[in-house]
Amino acid sequence: MKAFETCHPVVLFSFFVTVIGMSMFFMHPVYLIMTIFSAISLNLALRRQHFLKDWKLYVPLFFLMAIINPIISHNGQLVFLYVNGNAITLEAILYGVAMATMIVAVMLWFSCYNEVMTSDKFIYLFGKVSPALSLTLSIALRLVPRFKHQLSQIARAQKTIGMDYTAGSLWHRIKCTIRILSILITWALDNAIDTADSMKARGYGVKSRTAFSLFIFERRDGVILTIISLLFIANLSASFNGTTTFYFYPTFSNIQWDIASIVFYSSYFALLSIPLTIEIKEALKWRSLKSTM
Repeated sequence: MKAFETCHPVVLFSFFVTVIGMSMFFMHPVYLIMTIFSAISLNLALRRQHFLKDWKLYVPLFFLMAIINPIISHNGQLVFLYVNGNAITLEAILYGVAMATMIVAVMLWFSCYNEVMTSDKFIYLFGKVSPALSLTLSIALRLVPRFKHQLSQIARAQKTIGMDYTAGSLWHRIKCTIRILSILITWALDNAIDTADSMKARGYGVKSRTAFSLFIFERRDGVILTIISLLFIANLSASFNGTTTFYFYPTFSNIQWDIASIVFYSSYFALLSIPLTIEIKEALKWRSLKSTM
């Protein structure tokens, strides 16, 4: 287990809500660079193998979104070239790059969120507020990964008995696909019955039902939550101050490098770096303990 994952669910949820919210609204180039850099770094720290596979999705998506904006938007003053009489402006190109960077960064943050915020943590946070809603969302979030895993297992098992849906005639592939889907649906129905029996056995729906939790709010969690809150207030002040604002149309705004702006940039980077700081601290601590053994 990674060090950041061991934090209290309140800390984890607060961090991701804060970071994802700011990533969606801060379109300033400096903020975007820090956001995408931190998101990639955290993905490499928490889910390296999955991230190295997912880049094949993120890179084409980035270029696709970056290309679409200058094609449909012709605003701006610096004309780069003309296509069928329509101006392709530098402002539209860079705005497309900024939008693509923001969306990919948000997707990367959500990937990290799914890695550390398990269904147990989610139910712990919202189970008392709305038990039915939290359980429904938890089951829904687990549904697609479980279906994907089960589908892969069924397909491999069918392939060993000659029912390969990727080879053979069209009729053979259709028959194999229908067989796999039939098995998958049967498994889903059986799994739903097992889930209902499990919920009933654990007292779901009983008014006097008690709850057991392994999550303890420690002093470290209080310190981290306080730091997140202070940095959130600092970046909110930067937003009201106009530091996070950047205009692409009709022409580019100036990027401020005064002392106040640098302080606000640093506070945002410090907020994004909290998980990596925890990971590095625990890694150094573990290395120190190993050297003394």
